[in-house]
Amino acid sequence: MDKQDGMNYAPVGKVNEVIERGSFPFAAIGLDHGHIYGMCNGLLEAGAELVAVYDPDPKKVEKFCESFPKVKVATTEEEILNDSQIKLIASACIPNERGELGLRALEHGKHYFADKPAFTKLDQIEKARQKTAETGLKWGIYYSERLHVESAVFAGQLIEQGTIGRVVQVIGTGPHRANANSRPDWFFDPNCYGGILCDIGSHQIEQFLHFTGAKDAKVLHSKVANYHFKEYAHFEDFGDATLVADNGATFYFRVDWLTPDGLGTWGDGRALILGTEGYIEIRKYIDIGRDNTSNHLYLVNQEGEKHFELSGKVGFPYFGQFILDCLEGTENAMTQEHAFKAAELCIIAQEQALKIETAETEVSLTPFEG
Repeated sequence: MDKQDGMNYAPVGKVNEVIERGSFPFAAIGLDHGHIYGMCNGLLEAGAELVAVYDPDPKKVEKFCESFPKVKVATTEEEILNDSQIKLIASACIPNERGELGLRALEHGKHYFADKPAFTKLDQIEKARQKTAETGLKWGIYYSERLHVESAVFAGQLIEQGTIGRVVQVIGTGPHRANANSRPDWFFDPNCYGGILCDIGSHQIEQFLHFTGAKDAKVLHSKVANYHFKEYAHFEDFGDATLVADNGATFYFRVDWLTPDGLGTWGDGRALILGTEGYIEIRKYIDIGRDNTSNHLYLVNQEGEKHFELSGKVGFPYFGQFILDCLEGTENAMTQEHAFKAAELCIIAQEQALKIETAETEVSLTPFEG
């Protein structure tokens, strides 16, 4: 796993099989983003069996098979969709194509597990809501910056135990290294990736809803800009937003593609969670200037101050819970509405964003019109 490259960041955890081998075969379709490796790792560690892969690009398939040598290479998407033994399709295809693939998967009787952002337009979410209601199948979304980060998992457990009281505010930062020279063309096209708040902002909004226990929220303000990558006219390298939840909790987050090369990992992702009885700070991937390891959590409450180093100690329960939800019709990993609501709010934040047009000597603002 390359700590310098966020696009191919694929956590490996401990094997914790929740089912018998062979009882949950799944396939991968669409290898455009490296998150597919983390998605497959998580499912395999929970006991699922990766049986097939398809992508129109043979180079992507060849690379995938190096990591998963037992997988069968399908010649078409239809070959996988028509295989009645396969229970789930995992995909990290180009973001604006993920919604339609999910509809095809559910129409063929298969659960679906999409990389984030699972959607780039609100109408795609409505179609997904209708299809899940119609079929009873699951549409999981890989919000990896909470689901596949042990310090974030542990923070959720502390909150559930009442360690910091009622959560009243979350502040999140999601900086990423661009590695622009190694990115595909679609990475710079908002029509493909949905814009920065839709894309990496989705991690932030999902964790806000989870940590606060909120069911819904309102986007109060959002803005986006391209400060540095002027050669990509429509790209956005900065975005932030403020939200208030239906339970009164508030949220501010910032995401960007401005991580300097001197940082020892691909991004210094953090969250600061304020409760009525204490607060938590998560340093997800590095503790700068002190420790190059990941998964540091700081807790301050009425009992004092604590520092936890959590790599290899918590695990990733989402994947096993998600598999059991697919098999048993439960919603223990994540409710379907929570997954969709996080996706919906990040698109609303994107569509309402004030666009900051920057030049060397002047700045102009393009307000949201809607």
